[in-house]
Amino acid sequence: MTDLLDTTTTTTTTPQQQTITKTVAGKAITLTPEQAEAFGRELDALKEAVIADLGERDATYIRRMIKAQRSLEVGGRALLFGGIFPPFWLAGTAMLGLSKIIDNMEIGHNVMHGQYDWMGDPAISSRNFEWDTACPADQWRHSHNYMHHTYTNIVGLDRDIGYGILRMSSDQRWRPYYLGNPVYAFLLMVLFQYGVALHEMESEKIASGEITLTDKREILRGIWDKTKRQTLKDYVAFPLLAGPFAPWVFAGNLTANLMRNVWSYMIIFCGHFPEDVQEFSIEETKAETRGQWYFRQVLGSANLDGGKLFHILSGNLSFQIEHHLFPDIPAFRHAEIAPKVREICERYGVPYNTGPLPRQFATVVRKIVKFALPF
Repeated sequence: MTDLLDTTTTTTTTPQQQTITKTVAGKAITLTPEQAEAFGRELDALKEAVIADLGERDATYIRRMIKAQRSLEVGGRALLFGGIFPPFWLAGTAMLGLSKIIDNMEIGHNVMHGQYDWMGDPAISSRNFEWDTACPADQWRHSHNYMHHTYTNIVGLDRDIGYGILRMSSDQRWRPYYLGNPVYAFLLMVLFQYGVALHEMESEKIASGEITLTDKREILRGIWDKTKRQTLKDYVAFPLLAGPFAPWVFAGNLTANLMRNVWSYMIIFCGHFPEDVQEFSIEETKAETRGQWYFRQVLGSANLDGGKLFHILSGNLSFQIEHHLFPDIPAFRHAEIAPKVREICERYGVPYNTGPLPRQFATVVRKIVKFALPF
């Protein structure tokens, strides 16, 4: 695979058209305006076919996921009350960790994208849903659903490129601060729910003096209220309910949250930052058509290979390409349409980046280390 620092971009623009050429793995990938329009029509048709087929199967799936998540949480917390016995503690921690992963990845993230709004069920409405993590849902809906999914991988607009903490692109100007890239990445991984919670604070703008902490007072209050509730629940209320077994419950909750943080970080970073995933400039996306938006979503994403359980635990974000193309389609449908998306991409010469988790994560780590350096 080619080094991302060697990635080049050329843009040709007229009032009526725009041709963008990206160099991926040493090969120039170009979609003319006519090709982009046809590319977009095919993907739109695929999306419309899925929407027309939504029904009881989809409703049954999400309700089963919610039931499984709640069963794991109740069972896990119950076992942790007997955590003085190592088998109970290990089983309880594992079950609680899995429940938190499913709540965040397969339920919370997908419900808040509006994937099940068509059901008319207030319990899984994107506007009402609140998840078991430090980030307030209303802030997530803006920073993720709107900003990230609209401006995916546009440097200067998509704040998910580095989360305001890391340098993940050669288009980000290097500063001595970025020598700590690997350390910041590790801390973000183990504290991921708090990194996500602070995303809407736009810390890099505060550091540069563009805005002040006072400008983010309401955002900070929302984060504090949500974090306080989560902290009291996991580290005060449930340990106190366990009486003399409080230390084991506290440790189990802490470990379960760590499991969720590390897993979520790996899945999300492997969907956005492996080698050959592309970034775009504001200039080259100014006159972007629907087809060119699809083109950017494919080149700015990567998939992960795996089995059915792996995809469930990833919230089906292992199909990050399909998720970026169709964020409001029930995510478990992505496995069905992925072969069709790949076939369309192959016909138009658009690279479809996929691979196993270890390989994709290795390239992410290499990228984090590489961009810590100025050259």
